[in-house]
Amino acid sequence: MKVEIDAFSGFRVYPSKGKLFVRGDSKVFRFSSSKNASLFLQRKNPRKIAWTQVYRRMHKKGITEEVAKKRSRRTVKHQRGIVGADLATIAARRNQTAAIRNQQRISAIAKAKTEKKEKESKKAKPARAPVASGPRVSKQQMKGGKGGR
Repeated sequence: MKVEIDAFSGFRVYPSKGKLFVRGDSKVFRFSSSKNASLFLQRKNPRKIAWTQVYRRMHKKGITEEVAKKRSRRTVKHQRGIVGADLATIAARRNQTAAIRNQQRISAIAKAKTEKKEKESKKAKPARAPVASGPRVSKQQMKGGKGGR
């Protein structure tokens, strides 16, 4: 026994029951009742009519017992190293106390200051004496042209 599906409501149409409508382009539509056929011919949208299967499927009616709610996966946090610091150094820094961190900061600042002083003292030593030269000569004078403007 072949059971057809109603083209409008989505209900089952059993053999020898319902109406058959064949459109001009030879497409066949089956209807379980004259009510469904009438609404189809009025070009009503079955998605907007509450008792049709299409409407019920769209608005998720009557399927709560079949499908359980999907469980979302919890995100797992991982620790990763950063460029210039591996995981062990990051963990060591995290476990340090504030006093040790402050002491390290002060020593780093002092070291940077001493390096800067050394650099400046090296710059000051090889100061060149100005080279003694005669009066300045322009390109035009060198070529033998008139001097001045």
